[in-house]
Amino acid sequence: MNVKRWTALIIAGVLLVFSLGINTVFAIFKSDFFGNFDSIMAGNDLSVMETVIENGNMDKRIAYLKIDGAIQDIGSSSLWQPVAYDHQFFLEQLDNILNDDSIQGIVLSVNSPGGGVKESAEIYKRLLKIKEERQIPIYVSMDSMAASGGYYISAPADKIFAQRDTITGSIGVIMQSINYQALAEKVGIKYETFKSGEHKDMLSPMREVTAEERAMMQDMINESYEEFVDIVEKGRNMSEAEVKKVADGRILSGTKALESGLIDEIGDQEATITALREDFGLQDAELFEYSYEMGGWQSYVGMKIGSVFGPSTEEKMLMKIMTDYKAPKMMYLYGEY
Repeated sequence: MNVKRWTALIIAGVLLVFSLGINTVFAIFKSDFFGNFDSIMAGNDLSVMETVIENGNMDKRIAYLKIDGAIQDIGSSSLWQPVAYDHQFFLEQLDNILNDDSIQGIVLSVNSPGGGVKESAEIYKRLLKIKEERQIPIYVSMDSMAASGGYYISAPADKIFAQRDTITGSIGVIMQSINYQALAEKVGIKYETFKSGEHKDMLSPMREVTAEERAMMQDMINESYEEFVDIVEKGRNMSEAEVKKVADGRILSGTKALESGLIDEIGDQEATITALREDFGLQDAELFEYSYEMGGWQSYVGMKIGSVFGPSTEEKMLMKIMTDYKAPKMMYLYGEY
């Protein structure tokens, strides 16, 4: 290793240590450690920081949450590799709200085509727990898209706002797999399988799905679909027949969703926040959001460190190819994604 590379490594190491030290100090003060000591002692996670959006009464606050992207647990953000949607980080935000008595309302902004059945259910259950144990209002503001799982997590809200051109609905379940048996045979690839049972290689990309297996999979899909319908029934106070009129996977605009009873009002994020304030006497409440300490020069340092210690472009491409294949799973996901 030449002198230039050693020098780069030493500088990167010093910057990393300095960055971690600064971030620790910022974390303590940005999380309002001293002002929210009681909340922290109640169980709040100090790694989830707070940023004030609108100043106001700190004894009754509104938490602004945002889901942007597919609802999948694909790992957490790191200093030099952020992810679009961090599922575990979002669950931590909900856990903090459960323990923080100063929070008197939630505005949830949803911009998502949906995602995994499991991940959507985790969010839904936590929102229900907050409603039951904290008894605070939850208002949803739908952005450009709140479809399938994006609607599933919105259903328990006290009031749902969408814009006229919001794409929502897509109530249903989808599961897909790929079959490249014919291609493999064409190029002379033979796939050997050793299995303990007839259906152990169900949905294998190297053979056709049998009629029996197709029936099994459809049973699973139908079960999750009925659960989705039940969620909408309870959340929207609609009958099963009313829900199933639009629960065939179709997407709807905000206007059509309003006509169908899937949302309450046409309005943007500002209208949602204003309505929550007026409906529950929170006009003077502080509005804040949770955040990482990921911006500014810290991210720049992270990129530099990543360029020294991280994988090469070729290695990243190989890693992506190797990890992108996943076993088929049921999704509350708008089919275009």
